[in-house]
Parts: sequence; C-alpha cells; structure tokens
Amino acid sequence: MAGRIRDEDIALVRERTPIADVIGEYLQLRNAGGGSLKGLCPFHDEKSPSFNVTPARGLYHCLAGETRVLTFDGVRPIRELAGGVHRVLARNGQWVDAPFRSFGEQPLLRLTLSRNRQRKEIYATDEHRWFVRSGKSRKSEREVFTRDLKEGDRLAWVFPGCKIKNTTPSPFGIAHGICFGDGTRLNSGSMAQLDAIKDTELLKWFPNSETAQHGRQIRIHHLPGFFKTLPSVDESVSYLYGWLAGYVAADGHVAKDGTVSLNCADRDVLEFVRTVCTRLGIGTYGITEQVREGFPGRSPSSLYRVHFVSEDLTEEFFLLSEQRARFSEAEKDFTRRGWCVISVEETDRVEEVFCAVVDEGHAFVLEDNILTGNCFGCGVGGDVFTFLQEMEHVSFVEAVETLAAKAGIRLRYEEGGYTKRPDQGQRQRLIEAHRIAQEFYAGQLLSPGARHARAFLAERGFTGADAERFGIGYAPGGWEALTAHLRGKGFGDAEIVTAGLGGQGRRGAYDKFRDRLVWPVREVTGETVGFGARRLSASDDGPKYLNTPETPIFKKGHLLYGLDMAKRDIARGHQAVIVEGYTDVMACHLAGVTTAVATCGTSFGEDHVKVLRRVMLDRAGARGRVVFTFDGDAAGQKAAMRAFAEEHNFAAETYVAVQPDGLDPCDLRVQQGEEAVKHLVEQARPLYEFMIRNVIEGYDLSTPEGRMAGLDAAAEIVASIRNEGVRKLYGVNLDHWLGIMDEAFVQRRVAQHMRAARSRGEARRSGPAPVAPAGAAETAPYDLRDPSLRRERQALKIAVQAPGLASGFDELDAEAFTAPQHRAVFELIRDRGGVAAATDAAGWAAQLREAAPNDAQRSFVTELGVEPIEVDGELEERDARNIIDTIMLHSANRAEANLKSRLGRLDPAADAEEYNRLFAELLAAGQRKRAVRERIAGAG
Repeated sequence: MAGRIRDEDIALVRERTPIADVIGEYLQLRNAGGGSLKGLCPFHDEKSPSFNVTPARGLYHCLAGETRVLTFDGVRPIRELAGGVHRVLARNGQWVDAPFRSFGEQPLLRLTLSRNRQRKEIYATDEHRWFVRSGKSRKSEREVFTRDLKEGDRLAWVFPGCKIKNTTPSPFGIAHGICFGDGTRLNSGSMAQLDAIKDTELLKWFPNSETAQHGRQIRIHHLPGFFKTLPSVDESVSYLYGWLAGYVAADGHVAKDGTVSLNCADRDVLEFVRTVCTRLGIGTYGITEQVREGFPGRSPSSLYRVHFVSEDLTEEFFLLSEQRARFSEAEKDFTRRGWCVISVEETDRVEEVFCAVVDEGHAFVLEDNILTGNCFGCGVGGDVFTFLQEMEHVSFVEAVETLAAKAGIRLRYEEGGYTKRPDQGQRQRLIEAHRIAQEFYAGQLLSPGARHARAFLAERGFTGADAERFGIGYAPGGWEALTAHLRGKGFGDAEIVTAGLGGQGRRGAYDKFRDRLVWPVREVTGETVGFGARRLSASDDGPKYLNTPETPIFKKGHLLYGLDMAKRDIARGHQAVIVEGYTDVMACHLAGVTTAVATCGTSFGEDHVKVLRRVMLDRAGARGRVVFTFDGDAAGQKAAMRAFAEEHNFAAETYVAVQPDGLDPCDLRVQQGEEAVKHLVEQARPLYEFMIRNVIEGYDLSTPEGRMAGLDAAAEIVASIRNEGVRKLYGVNLDHWLGIMDEAFVQRRVAQHMRAARSRGEARRSGPAPVAPAGAAETAPYDLRDPSLRRERQALKIAVQAPGLASGFDELDAEAFTAPQHRAVFELIRDRGGVAAATDAAGWAAQLREAAPNDAQRSFVTELGVEPIEVDGELEERDARNIIDTIMLHSANRAEANLKSRLGRLDPAADAEEYNRLFAELLAAGQRKRAVRERIAGAG
C-alpha cells in the first residue's frame, strides 16, 4: 500500500487551490471588507450570511457571543435562555423565535460602552460581530469584530415599531394604572387616592365610582383588587398603553426640558415597565439607582428610575395638562439611542459562551436595544482541506487527492511515489464511475438502437444539440451493457453497486437502468453523482421515472437537478424557479428562464431550501424570489401544500405559477412557444394568495355558512404568515375575497387563529395534547377582550338566567352569534321553543343542560347559568333589550355588507332577476337596521 502524501505536495495543493474558489463552488460569496468574503454558512441553516472566509489566511470561521438579551418577555441573561427557543427582536424590528445554544469555553474581551452618562460592560469573543453606524449621516452600517472596535464607534440599535401613535388607550387600563401608582389595597378590593389639587383631571377615568374627599386627598372606592397588581404583559396593546399612561400620570415626572421619567422603590416594577414599553414600541434607557439616606435609626434605601425616549411618546400619552404642557413646550435634546464604544480590553476570563440562531437578518437585539451579530459559533474552522472534509464527509487524504486532481498536481507518497492508489478515496472512485457512465450513455444516444429515445425528445421539442447541452444519454436494453463497460475501466462489481449504477444479482452486478432515457444529476460543483431515467417502452413494468438510489454521493434530499447550470443566474438575479421534472428544467432554460431547477424523485423539502438559500445570497440584503410551478391536477395541489409548509424557511418571497389549462412548462413550450413559458413565470402569484384563494374556492360563498367556513379555513392560513404587515394586508384582502366586507371582524378571526396556533405550539412543547371531548370545538376558549364576543356572552347569560327579561332574544338568528359555542347555545334555546317557552324560569337552565347533546356543551351552559351578568345595579329589561339590540344591529350590519358584496359580484344586465331580488333584500335589511338603531337611541 502507498504511504502518506508528502508534506511538500500537500503544501503545493494548498497553495495552488484558492480557498475562495473551492468554497465558491458550494455557496455564493461576497466582499465583507478587510480582505474577507462572506456567505451563508454551509454547515447550518440560515437566511443571512455569517460564514466568513479570509483568503489571505486560508481560513474560514463561524462566530459566537454572550450577554443579556432583550426577549418578548423581558430582559433575560443569555445563560438562562440556552437550550430553549425564545422570541427575540430581529434586525428588521420584528419579533422572531430563535433557539439559544452554548458554544463551549472561549476567551472573552471586555467591551465598555457609554450612553447618556450611563456606562455598561459586555463580554464577548474576539470575533463576535457588531454593527457600527457609518457614513456622514451615520445611517449606514458596517460589520466589525469585537477585537476591531475602536473608541468612538457608535453601535447600531433596533427598537420595535411604535404601536401607540394610532392606538386609543383603554379607559379601564388607565384606571388600573392610576390606582396602581396612587392607590392601596382595601380588603379584597382596592382604592385610588388622588391629590385634590393636582389630580382632579384624573377623576374622569372613574365615572361610575364612589368618591370621598379627606383634606387634599380624594379617595375612589370599590375598585377591583387586581388594580394594585401588575397587568399581564399579554393584555391588548390598548390596555397596556392605558395602564402605562395612567401609571405615569400618577407617579411619573416630566422635567422642564421634556425628559419623562418614572420612579419606584421596587426595581422589578420598572423592569416590568420596560417590558411593557418594549411591547408598545416605546424606547427606554437603563434603570438607574439612587440611594436615599434613611431616618435616624433606619438603613439607607434605594430608589430606582427609568427614563423614556421622548421621541416615542405623543402629547396624547399625558393625561395631566401640566405634564402635557411641559412635554410639548420643552426644547427636547437630540435622542441618543445608540451606545458609544469607550474601550475594548483583553481579560483573563475563559468561560462558556452562548448565542442565538436567528435567521431573519442574522442578528438580534441585546438589553438596551443594542443590535449584535448572531453567529452560529459552531466552532467549525480550518483551511481548504478541512472545508472539503466537512462538506463532503471525506477523509483528509481524500480531500487532498480531490483538490490535487482538480489542480492537475501529481501527488507523491512517502512509500510509493505514484499518484493513483488501489485504495484511492471512495468518493473519487464513485465520481469517476459516474463520469464514465455519463460518457457511455451519451454515446449510446447516437446509436441506431436509441432511435425511439431520440424520437421521444423530438416529440417534446428537443434537438440533438439540446440533448448534448444537458448531457442526456440512453441506457441500452441489455442487462450488462454499462456494467461490462465499467469493468473494462477497472471498476469492480462492488463499486458499481455502491455507486447505484448497478444492482447485485446472483451471478454478479447488472445494469440499474435499461432501455431508458437518462439525465445526469450533478452536484452544484458540476460533478455527476447520479441519474434520473425515464421509461420509454410500454412493456416496461417499472416506474415511469427511476432515480439513482441513495448512495455515499447521491443524497436526493440535498440535490436539485439543473442547479449546476442555474447557480450563476440564480445568484445574479436572486430568483429561482422550481419545476417538477427534468424536461421542465430543459424547457425553461431553452425558453430563457435559466434559473429553473427540479428535485430528483422526491418532494421539495427543508434540505433543498438550505441548498438553494446558499446560492441565492442577495448582495443588497433584499429578499429574493422563488417561483414554484405546479401541474393543475391533484398532485400539483399537494405539491403546493408541501411548498407552503416550507415557505417560512425561505429568505425569499415565494410565488406560484400554474397554467390555467394545467400544462407543465415542457408541454407549454411545445404547444404555445417559449414566450408562453416566460410569461407563465412572470405572471406568478404570491404563494399565500394562491393558497388562500384555493381554499376559499372550496366553499359556497353564496351562503353565510359557506362564507364563515371559508373564513375560518382561510384565516388559519393568514394567521400563519409571520410578517405582521403582510398578514394584515391579506386580512384586508380576505374580507373582499369572501364578500364579508367587515375588515375588523376578519382581523379578529385571524387573531383568534393565531392565538389558537400559539396555544397548540405551547401544548406540543409541554407534552402530548389531551383528547378533546365531543363538542369541544363548540366550547373552545376564546378572547373575551373582544367586545362583540362579550356582548354575545352577556345576551346568552340573560337568556339562560333571566329569560323573562330577554325581550327580543327570539327575534335573533344563529348568524347573529359569531362564536361557534355561542351559536350552539342559541340553537339549543331555539330548539326548546326560545325564551318564550321558559315558563319555569328557575328550572330553565337545568332544562337546557339536560337538552345539551354533549358534556362540553352542558358545561358551557352551566358557566352561562352561574356567571354574573355585568350590569350596573339590578338587571332590568331595558338593559337586556339594549344588549340584544346591539347584537341585532351588528348582525344587520354584517347581513347588509354580505348583500352588498353579492350584488357587487353580479352583472345587473346579465343577472337582472337575481340582482333585483338581492337589491330588494338590501332595502329591507336597511329598514330593519334603522328600526333597531331608533330603538337603541330611544332606550338611551
């Protein structure tokens, strides 16, 4: 056997093989400054580049870092986050889910920062990435390693989008905040205490409360006990906004220069305030501490303070005129959002470090809104040989031999002195076998026995030149045509079978492909690693398409046919077109759509996404475009569903192109020409729109039941859209596509599906979900912060508890109730004869429980029968009628909108009879609505 490769030859291969060229065969690299290049890490799934290559040093590396992190639930030490998935703020200001990991022990540098006379220290590895503001206006950003930060560098920042500028604060939330700041617990309730001189303006937020004055103190009695506790951070934006405004009015301070601050002796309260501000998109500065001298005999105590970023507040935020005047009239200083670097110093700390794995923007936000690079910190690093070993899972010797062959270098071995070895690396042997097989198949396509194979190509519009361009060949019908050829080239039967080019029979290896047209499947580097073969004879009982089986070099989940030809144009144009077959790839490329690729006998999946993303690196940082083409049949619909399931993994906008007549790109080119293929791709629709419209088309939108069912099906898709802005826009479109014409109602439905999906995700993380009882869908929990749902529940409680006062309830119909569980109870009451049949008011609830069809509904009726009816004082018929009329009015509004929508879809001339009938219904609906309005106005 040959010995080890000589050191001088290894050095020569390294010298003659630029690392950037080798890595560039696998992923797209761009200039990162300082002589370095950057691309998407090939060892991890990511959407923004973190993989750095330094050609001058012949090295590549990934990075890591540690410190306190801003999460959706507040600031948390990164050590506590390791091993879990948490919502963090990404570079684009959106909240994303990201896993946190430990990356072993590494030396740390100390980074000292300053902002607004505050200082802080962060410890990070020397090659952790930071973003420094640059340019004359400091609006640009450049990436800098920790070790290269200089004194005076200003770090980039990210704040969540401000949500209060178009939000009305909740009055109930305001009252809660005022009492929390200036109130006390009283028995099981609480009491607000206002200053009679300074705080009288705040009394209007307690319109129905009992008040009493004691000197300068106004006491507001009978408030809920929870008014003296912190609200849930999961309350609505309106409620949290109101709570914060009330708390600042009670305990806050606005200085003459417009600075807004809040003091508290409990630091945890101010940490909560900062979390609320994060949810609302209001910037805050760090919490400062002042030590107060105690009274004689008492220890000093701490007082904490948090300052708000005034730029994020509005005049409407201030409930007291004095605070509002100071804020609006002050000459405000420039808002300093970013931290300035004071120093970077070496330390003797060598500790375990941590980092997040964030796809969106490949960065995340630390405490105090500092944007930092998210690095995989995988510890992978090395030279050109190590890279090839990691990418191809080959030995060091095989990596050297592979690169030597490409560079044309003759290797010498310590004991042998020759280049080729009997035990040459397996990968190279298999690659060589495929190269020989491709040449053999290509030659056979020109033989007399391949006449029917050439006819097959011609029928699909492909010429001999096209076959040569794509490397197409023909596998003869014999059992050992290729096998015998490979044996003559020095390959054994075991190698032929391992390569997937042959099968193992009782008398040796035999050809895998027989009497088939074959397409070579290549790695992104251009090396053939397998074949796709198409049946030509009707007598062949094998599958229509037969692909190379999984082998050491053929992993169909990682391969895309045509990527070796398309990669340059994909990277250049930031677009990839995913088609379903080999002939479709050919048709697209010949038609000028040179970014087309296809899977190799498997569905498009997560691993294909990773491969494609590395090639699609967008130099400008913008999102690229992925277009899927699907057949119009059921299989195409299933393929669309699979693509939809992977959509969130793309760092690109996803589209769908489906020819109305169901033609695939190959048939489309034959029947309508190459321009039709280009037009198909150019006219692609967004994947979300395609999926939503597809789902909607499965329902009868002419009926209220059909529209509601279609809404719920489509809302589930809309709820899965991660981008908040895109999600809202599709919600707006949805009400038009369904003909509901009630945007607020549709958005609430989408929000309900989002909460349900989040609950399901939490349930999956916590353990297996319990089996739902019969009827559980009709009694599932829902958000009672929704005023319309609260009203519906109130009406049902009245109908169950006080049927004699429920005047007008029997005039309603099931469509007046938007929640399924509400409709079910209404129908239960209607089937019992309505509230008019409740002659025994005391036993009415028991009768309804007995009539309920399942345990879940019986339980819900019990809830309605015991919950308090939320009215001031004693329930009167006037109150009940007002609640029922309000529900009736909302139902009438929806009915009117539905009729208008149906009219809008009709042609008055072509559908005159139906149009006139609906128009008459619309007039009648308008009259009913006016009658309800007049009744409500008269009751008021």
